Amino acid sequence: MADTKREIERKYEGPPAGGDAPLPDLTSVPGVSGVIDKGVAELDATYYDTADQRLATASLTLRRRTGGDDAGWHLKLPVSEGVRDEIRAPLSDTVPEDLTALVRSRIREAELVPVVRLLSARDIRHLVDASGTLLAEVSVDRVRAERLSGGAGSAEWTEIEVELADDGDPAFLDKVEKKLRKAGIKRSASASKLAKALDDTAPRKPEKAGKPEKAGKVADVSKATTKAPKPEPPDSTPRTAGDHILTYVRAQRDAIVELDPAVRRDVPDSVHRMRVATRRLRSTFRSYGKILDRTATDPIGVELKWLAAELGVDRDQEVLTEHLTTALDDLPSDLVTGPVQARLSTWSGARRSGSRQHLIAVLDGKRYLDLLTTLDTLVAGPPLCEAASKKPEKVIAKAVRKDFEKVANLVGEALELPPGSERDLAMHDARKKAKRTRYAAEAATPALADPAADLVKSMKSLQTLLGDHQDSVMVRGALRELATEAHAAGENAFTYGVLYGRAEQRAAAVEAELPGEWEAIEDKGAV
Repeated sequence: MADTKREIERKYEGPPAGGDAPLPDLTSVPGVSGVIDKGVAELDATYYDTADQRLATASLTLRRRTGGDDAGWHLKLPVSEGVRDEIRAPLSDTVPEDLTALVRSRIREAELVPVVRLLSARDIRHLVDASGTLLAEVSVDRVRAERLSGGAGSAEWTEIEVELADDGDPAFLDKVEKKLRKAGIKRSASASKLAKALDDTAPRKPEKAGKPEKAGKVADVSKATTKAPKPEPPDSTPRTAGDHILTYVRAQRDAIVELDPAVRRDVPDSVHRMRVATRRLRSTFRSYGKILDRTATDPIGVELKWLAAELGVDRDQEVLTEHLTTALDDLPSDLVTGPVQARLSTWSGARRSGSRQHLIAVLDGKRYLDLLTTLDTLVAGPPLCEAASKKPEKVIAKAVRKDFEKVANLVGEALELPPGSERDLAMHDARKKAKRTRYAAEAATPALADPAADLVKSMKSLQTLLGDHQDSVMVRGALRELATEAHAAGENAFTYGVLYGRAEQRAAAVEAELPGEWEAIEDKGAV
């Protein structure tokens, strides 16, 4: 995989290209002891995108650059305002497959083509502290942009860029900006050079010729010289039940697409977060079947269930192993007999049925990419039912109450059963329904405010409690299997019995706590 660098920078407007771009004396910035002139670097960068600029729309940039000390391919992924992860790959004639894969969820099957070429003369200065440690790099870039596709325009400008040194304190950029502002230097209106280049070189629509003035009538000079005001953007505030649910659906679709590169890069927690987004989306389709036609969403739900299962390959086993390892670590050493840790490691490794290669193959596969396209189509042309046009206070609240009633029935059934496998299964079903109700309440919160937000908290608390119980069930099953294997190998199975007893005690504690927890939730009620 290509190298990754966290880039924290700010861009500022300079005077027109060809003019002077004087910087203030930056040695007066607190913490700066010296400004080192590093000379001028000539940079030549070609930016790639799809013909309809899918990467630019998502604020992603992919370029091939020569010149400077980091020649090669660079993919920049937004993290937050002014913060991007730059993924680097060695210089080559074609887009590296590693980088193409990281934008697959955006481009799907579309081709990446050169869209803009930027030629920059970069005048570089290093801001250093008293020990000579680099604090930030300040550059004055004189840029020429040439459109390579979708037009043939060109543009020139000058900008100032301040990039924080690796592991630097972001607050230092505020100190530099204060000095620049006092010198009359303003933040750039464009998020990146590419964004400005695309805007400045875009083909302009020809202005329509005005109607000739009638003879003898004096032309209104103010109308001829004053530009018409831009129309106000349409109000996108959710109003109907359909508006609110589609906003939530769109957010989950976006989360899946945006997390795709993180999953491919094995960023911690990214697989779990994508899995949660798929579950939220599927739950929303089921909870709000009166708003989104289930004849259209049920087939998508099947695909989302498949994706969640693929994302869960290895993950459930890893979580179970973590629980077992933690429980073993908590035992006093005199209660550990035999090679328990070694057997646990062997057992866990043997049951890891998946691999990262398998997951990446799933993300590159047609079924997954087709699912993303189907979600795009649904968001663009949602299969709305009649109730979608109604006020959210009634339609959405009714759907949430219906889910809550199902949770109540399942919890009631579980509490009536004696301890054992049937109760374990009933509590697991209640947990799954509590999760679905939580997601339904999340979608409802913008419309129903505090009552829905309170229900989210209640369902999260219930889900956690029931989740602890289910973890105990899974741990006990694994311990029975481990004890059987240990006994067959002639090992002492005492420790597995101790761990089993502790897990059983935890399950009993949850079962004892559940009636009081549920009574408090019922007293609050649904929305």
